[in-house]
Amino acid sequence: MPDKFLKPYDPSATESRIYAEWEGSGLFNPDECVKQGVTRADATPYSIVLPPPNVTGRLHMGHALMLAIEDIFIRFKRMRGFRTLWIPGTDHAAIATQSVVEKQIKKEENKSRHDIGREELLRRIEAFAAGSHDTIVNQLKTMGASLDWSREAFTLDETRSRAVRKVFKDMYDAGLIYRGHRIVNWDPKGQTTISDDELIYQEEKTTFYYLTYGPFTIGTARPETKFGDKYVVMHPDDPRYRQFTHGQTFEAEWINGPITATVIKDESIDMGFGTGVMTITPWHSHEDFDIAERHELDKEQIIDWYGKLLPIAGEFAGMKIAEARPLIIEKLRAKHLVAKEEPYTHNIATAERTGGIVEPQIKLQWFVDVNRKIEGRGKTLKEIMIEPVRFGDIRILPEYLEKTYFHWIQNLRDWCISRQIWYGHRIPVWYRGEEIVVGDAPASDGWIQDEDTLDTWFSSGLWTFSTLGWPEETSDFLTYHPTDLLETGYDILFFWIARMILLTGFTLGTIPFKTVYLHGLVRDAQGRKISKSLGNNLDPLDIAAKFGADAARMALVVGNTPGTDMRISEDKVKGYKHFANKLWNIARFILEQANASGRVIDTKTWSSGPERDQLPAREHELLDQSDALIKEVTTDIEEFRVYLAAEKLYHYTWHELADKILEESKPIFAGADETAKASRAALLLTLLTRTVKMLHPFMPFVTEEIWQSLPTKDAPYLMVAEWPA
Repeated sequence: MPDKFLKPYDPSATESRIYAEWEGSGLFNPDECVKQGVTRADATPYSIVLPPPNVTGRLHMGHALMLAIEDIFIRFKRMRGFRTLWIPGTDHAAIATQSVVEKQIKKEENKSRHDIGREELLRRIEAFAAGSHDTIVNQLKTMGASLDWSREAFTLDETRSRAVRKVFKDMYDAGLIYRGHRIVNWDPKGQTTISDDELIYQEEKTTFYYLTYGPFTIGTARPETKFGDKYVVMHPDDPRYRQFTHGQTFEAEWINGPITATVIKDESIDMGFGTGVMTITPWHSHEDFDIAERHELDKEQIIDWYGKLLPIAGEFAGMKIAEARPLIIEKLRAKHLVAKEEPYTHNIATAERTGGIVEPQIKLQWFVDVNRKIEGRGKTLKEIMIEPVRFGDIRILPEYLEKTYFHWIQNLRDWCISRQIWYGHRIPVWYRGEEIVVGDAPASDGWIQDEDTLDTWFSSGLWTFSTLGWPEETSDFLTYHPTDLLETGYDILFFWIARMILLTGFTLGTIPFKTVYLHGLVRDAQGRKISKSLGNNLDPLDIAAKFGADAARMALVVGNTPGTDMRISEDKVKGYKHFANKLWNIARFILEQANASGRVIDTKTWSSGPERDQLPAREHELLDQSDALIKEVTTDIEEFRVYLAAEKLYHYTWHELADKILEESKPIFAGADETAKASRAALLLTLLTRTVKMLHPFMPFVTEEIWQSLPTKDAPYLMVAEWPA
């Protein structure tokens, strides 16, 4: 028995060494597995693409959970004989990355991006992203992720850029990408449009005002947007306003004097909210914009791009909203137009990266039309997103999120894909006078490229096939697409998963993945969301250094059902460090007895060949128990119940193998019956071999270290050993 078993298990002395050995073996690469004869060339392919972490810093425990779950499936399938590919990569995360670098420049040099220029800013961002990338890769390796590093991708590299340009042009040519004036989320602080997923809603306590508007009473928490209101809207079936007709006009005294207002009847109005009647501000509300579009109403900008009131506000022009609001209400009171005031709590949208209060604005932007029928296919992009899930081609776990998915798609607006930042995929559109070219850059002179960049989700939406070399029909693309599993947090079901289904369905006419496994958020021991402001973040590198990556993985997986938030603490991780050491001590005891038996035990033939028929009844019973566990664990993983499989393995290892089987074996080894000793040693070695194989996807490091000390093995590394049958 090796000397290492004379000490407690030390993950810090083991994990980095083992990962280097795995990486050096080349066996993370499925082609190398075939070449080395550990996987059949005609084996069924199995593939996952890593949801690309943003190159903005370090990974958190949510990423560690994602890595643990994906690596479980990858290692399990690899051991089951599949031709298994797990592709690594990182996301340029345009707004987030540019924001970090711009803040650094402002802090260190007191300069803006406009002071240093586009080319210099991009140079600095790329240098920052490269350093961040190296940190992330180190974290991925520390957590034991068996990724094929020879296929690593980046959402902004040349292969992915080619894919982006082609898909943009194809969608433009199909009439699905257009440029137009529509309402968007505008960040006055960051000076760019942002997507819904980049909004952070913060609770605000304010006042809700009931204002007299001609013969009506309207309610608002934002009187500063009301200067241009000249339409009053109500439901056509509301009996309270039956006497008013659609298109009817009336005179009303308003903030800056008399106005002529028009009655609009629209079925979108909630008769049960407030007075059931409202004025609309089409330029600064998504819902009001939709009403104005349906009825072809005028739209007027009230607030500028920096969050200040425009000249339409009269004496309030140039004021910030917070400054102007109480003064506007004071003026309305003086005119006896404030009917009632009451405390009001609502959520306001802020920009995740800058903290600025987001203001809806109408702006000339690039959009994807989700409602237009695609010529030759007779369906819309919405239908392309809905049908694979509805018809079962794509399975979403947990299944109850399918209803949420359908509801979101059915209410989906056209997707704004342009951003007013410099880092990212620049819109592949060139202008020369009235001429326009879409796609690759024109060869002749005089063309000017669109200044905007694409929403990050556009490039990451191509991730399952762009990582496989598309638009070239590479052998990887033909072998591994559609991918088998997409595992990520439930919070980006719509922002990323839905867009992958959209872009893959349009581009390839197929699905990007067969199953979506959505994990919940990782929270602290008190159930709070992990954040920098609370100071409750557990860094995966720190946790792995203190307790081992195996312990962290088990702590994240056991009891963690799909779609459910979970709590993590150092105490929980520490408990699984003890479990890793328990497994180590089990192996030490069994190897001691196997060595003492004086014979080489081939656990595979011993437990399944003719010798098994000669075993005592108790040995049969314990092998049958192990057989049943193998069947259960295999089924649980196949059915995506990894949390149950981990729990069963933990219970069996500690409470059956250690507490019962080893304890009942000690008198046998202390006795004089050499045949019984040899038989029990063979049994225990068989159970140990099976157990470390089943635990390997969950705790890869300690199981690999034990595997290397077993007297007989069916593979050079446990990660390519045969799953127990």
